[in-house]
Amino acid sequence: MIKHILGATVIFLGLSACQNHTQIVSNEQLIGTWHVEVVLDTPTINNSPAKLVFAQNGELSGNNSCNQFFGHYDQQGNRLQMAPSGSTMKACVDSLMAQEADLMHAIAQVQQIDFSKGKLNLLSEKGDTLLVLTKQSSPRSLYKESSDKASLNTAPY
Repeated sequence: MIKHILGATVIFLGLSACQNHTQIVSNEQLIGTWHVEVVLDTPTINNSPAKLVFAQNGELSGNNSCNQFFGHYDQQGNRLQMAPSGSTMKACVDSLMAQEADLMHAIAQVQQIDFSKGKLNLLSEKGDTLLVLTKQSSPRSLYKESSDKASLNTAPY
């Protein structure tokens, strides 16, 4: 009898260790500039300027591959809704225009967020990954202080 209980316990613990443990994404983690790496299971075009910027006051802005956009977002725990409300209307090469359309379509479907392995995953209501983002660090200052004067910092980033 004890062998059966011990066996069942080992199996239960083994299976529970395989489950994903979703980390709650805090507002502080979300705030900042995020580079878009994947849109609807497709990696972004090399050197694509696609990015999302989450401001502390709920404002959303960014580049959707070709044009700048703005709007607002609402985050409550791992729930996220984004509402772009306007954008510029430049024309770009067809591949960037197609990526832009996919990105804006994906943004409208986002309902959840998951932060894992240094990536922010924006998910549909069903949990499907719509966008994968990486946080951009703030650029280092262009100026460095020397002992008695400021000089231009030309070191690579």
